[in-house]
Amino acid sequence: MSADLIGFLGVVLVAYLVPGPDFLVVVRSAADHPSKGRAAALGAQAGLCVHMLAAVVGLSVIAARSPVVYDAIKLLGAAYLVYLGVRAVFAARRAARERAAGRQAEDDGPDTAPQPPPAQSQTAGARWRSGFAQGFLTNVLNPKAALFFLSILPQFVESGGSMTRQILVLGILDILIGIAYWFALVAVTARLRALLARPKVRHRWELTCGWLFIAIGIGVATVT
Repeated sequence: MSADLIGFLGVVLVAYLVPGPDFLVVVRSAADHPSKGRAAALGAQAGLCVHMLAAVVGLSVIAARSPVVYDAIKLLGAAYLVYLGVRAVFAARRAARERAAGRQAEDDGPDTAPQPPPAQSQTAGARWRSGFAQGFLTNVLNPKAALFFLSILPQFVESGGSMTRQILVLGILDILIGIAYWFALVAVTARLRALLARPKVRHRWELTCGWLFIAIGIGVATVT
């Protein structure tokens, strides 16, 4: 294994270990259901495939050199993260109000307690589509992922070979490492689902994720 490849693997591992939007999306999806977490992980890596192919054909160069294109991608990504955060915050508060109403109904007596609505659980297909879409959009609208393939990855390309082929090989290696990492993270999160399912813990978890999404979105929009 060459020194360049070892260095590349080190950079990739550090990039995955530092929590970011992808981390939040995958973990939050896995807390809902492991299959949704795996779908979010595959969606995030599918977004990386888009960035990798864009780098190969030169679209990332155009985006990086055009402030208008870069800012548009950045603002779209920031808006989507804020959207996810607002949804999580409102969901947490709505669940808290429903629990409070349920406790009040129990105190008033069974005759006055409202009938709970029928449970609406996502089908397996709906969970998969939702998780994949969130992971894909979060990653593909992240300009930093595009810049990784544009500015960092080429530093590990050897001058003697085909740049296109080397970028594809390194990019595919990055994607495979990411899939292994995300799936391991989903497995760990699945072990904690019972804890995260407790109403108070779930409420704090959703609020924390929501405000983190909003904070990261604002940071993406404001940082140059």
